[in-house]
Amino acid sequence: MKDFVEKVAVVTGGGGGIGSAICQRLAAAGAQVVITYSSDQAKARGTANSLSGGNHLIIRCPVEDSAAQAALAQAIDEKYGRVDVLVNNAGITSPVAHADLEGLDDDTIDRIFRVNWRGAFASIRALQPLLADGDGGLIINISSIAGRTGVGSNVAYCASKAAMDSMTRSLARALAPQIRVLSVSPGWVNGEYAQRMPRALLAEQEERTPLRRIAEAEDVAEAVYAAAVHLRYSTGDIIAVDGGRPLG
Repeated sequence: MKDFVEKVAVVTGGGGGIGSAICQRLAAAGAQVVITYSSDQAKARGTANSLSGGNHLIIRCPVEDSAAQAALAQAIDEKYGRVDVLVNNAGITSPVAHADLEGLDDDTIDRIFRVNWRGAFASIRALQPLLADGDGGLIINISSIAGRTGVGSNVAYCASKAAMDSMTRSLARALAPQIRVLSVSPGWVNGEYAQRMPRALLAEQEERTPLRRIAEAEDVAEAVYAAAVHLRYSTGDIIAVDGGRPLG
């Protein structure tokens, strides 16, 4: 079904595993997709080449760079004149044991929050005028169950995702009724980060998950699609894509 024909979707960090799957799913529904990247142009181009349809756009836009965000908004306005969906997918982390307080240095903390939270907010701030036009826009923040469980790659990562979910609720109220805001909150995802982990750790996570597997990037992409197409009376909600992991 071409639910998104002539719609414009912006996916930050669209060259990564989850971002690429989201771009592909929305393009398959007919969307014109804007893929932003920070440093890896080759990955972003690879994603663009995998998309069905046409009139897509690749543009370098580090989410923590407000000037780049303003330039992105101008480029989208000139090319499309609208934004229907913004997916805040760009994010970073690095493994630091939660008990290793000295290991989580100030620079790491600041960089995680600068990209994961401030970057998502900056994207919303820059694109809000385009999202508010037309039939009303949708913002989807890709958060994590780490924001709720406090279990994740490091303490700052968990806190940044909790902050993203809080922002989802705050802006859902502030930007209504023109713009809806939702979080899609995965657990473990079988992507680049997970594949660097020991297989025994992933097997343990699968065993503790009621659905007995960790998510694929396509599971997250389907949740984004469902939120955009089917959950039209939802805003401010945190949509879990975790196989029931907190129950295990």
